[in-house]
Amino acid sequence: MTTSRRWRRVRSLHPLAWWVWSLGLAAAAMRTTNPLLLGLVIVVAGWVVAARRTDAPWGRTFSFALRLGAFLVVMRVVLAALFGLRVPGTVLFTLPTVELPSWAAGVNIGGPVTVELLLGAATEGLRLAAIVACFGAASALANPYRLLRSLPAVLYEVGVALTVALAIVPNTVLTAGRVREARRLRGRAVRGLRGLQGLAMPVLEGALERSVDLAASMDARGYGRRRAVSRGAVAVSTVALLAGLVGVGVGAYALLDAGAPSVLGLPVLSVGVLLLATGMVVAGRRVDRTRYRPDEWLWAEWVVVVTGAVAAVSVAVVAALDPDALTMPLFPLGWPAVPVVAVVGIGVAALAGVFTPLPVSTLTGLHVAATPPRASGDVDGGRDDALGLAEVS
Repeated sequence: MTTSRRWRRVRSLHPLAWWVWSLGLAAAAMRTTNPLLLGLVIVVAGWVVAARRTDAPWGRTFSFALRLGAFLVVMRVVLAALFGLRVPGTVLFTLPTVELPSWAAGVNIGGPVTVELLLGAATEGLRLAAIVACFGAASALANPYRLLRSLPAVLYEVGVALTVALAIVPNTVLTAGRVREARRLRGRAVRGLRGLQGLAMPVLEGALERSVDLAASMDARGYGRRRAVSRGAVAVSTVALLAGLVGVGVGAYALLDAGAPSVLGLPVLSVGVLLLATGMVVAGRRVDRTRYRPDEWLWAEWVVVVTGAVAAVSVAVVAALDPDALTMPLFPLGWPAVPVVAVVGIGVAALAGVFTPLPVSTLTGLHVAATPPRASGDVDGGRDDALGLAEVS
C-alpha cells in the first residue's frame, strides 16, 4: 500500500483535464475587457504552468504563447492608431491623414489618436493575449501524444494519423543529429554541400526504415479493422454528429455573447453535447480498439476540471449581475472595477497547481503509475509517445 501511494504522488494528469481547465480560463477571458481580470488570468495560467509543467519539448510552449500575446497587443494598438475609428477624448498626437475614395467610406487612415482609442485597443489585444496564454498553458501541460490517444473511437484513425505526423519532425531531427555526429567522428564533412549530400541519404534511409517498421507494427495489431454495422446505425450517427456540432456551436456562441437570448445558451449547448456524444458512441461501434496502459481519471483530474469551471462560472455570474464591472471604462475614462466574485473564481483556478500530483520527468525517465514499472519499456515513456501507437488494436 505504501509503494502504491508513493507512485501515485508523482504522475502525469490526464491531458483532457488540462484542456478543460484551460477552456474554462479562456471562457472567463472571452467575456471581459477588464485589464485586472485579464492580467489575473495570465498570472494564474503562468503560475500553474511553472508549478506543473514537465521538461518535455512542449513544456516550453507557454513562453512562446506569452511572446505571441505581447505581439498581438502591440499590433492591435498600432492598427487602431493607424486605421481605427476616431473616438473623442484626450488627444495624444495626430497622424497624417490619407484621403480615400468614396467607395472606401468608413475606413480611416491617420488622424487624431486619443487615450481612449489606445486603451480600448490595448484591452482588446490583452483579451486576445489572455486567450492565447490559456491555450499555451494547455499545450505546455498536456502531452500531445497522450491527448491524441485519448480521442473517441470514431476519431481514432484521425488521431493515429496526427500522432504519426507529429512524430515525423522530432524523429527526423534525432536521426539527422546521430548521422551528423557519426560523420564527424569519422572525420567526414558535416557542413556545406558535401555534408548535406552525406546527410541526406542516411536520413532518408532511416525514414523509410521507420515507415516499414511502423506499417508492419500497425498491420500486426490489426489497424483498420472494422465491424459490420447496419445502414440505419450509420445514418443515425451521421445525423447525430451533424446536429450535435451545430448545437454545440450555437450554444457556445450564445453563452459567450452577453446579448444572445438565454434560451440559446446552456439548453442548446446541453442538447448539442448529448447529440454529439450519442453520434460518437454509435459511430465508434465500427472500430475494434484495445487500450494499452490507458490514462487514469482520478480525483486530481476532477479538481482541475472543477477549478477551471469555477473561473468561467464566476465571470458569467458577474456578467449577469453587473456587466459594467467586466469592461474597461472609457467614456468617461476611469479605473476598472474589481469584481470580487470574478477575482475569487479566477483565483480558484490556481488551485490546479497545488492539489495535483507532480508531473513525470521525461529527462530522468521516471514513469509513475498505480504500480511501479516492471520493465524498461514502461520506464521509457518517450518512445511510446513518439510513436503513439501503443494502443492500436
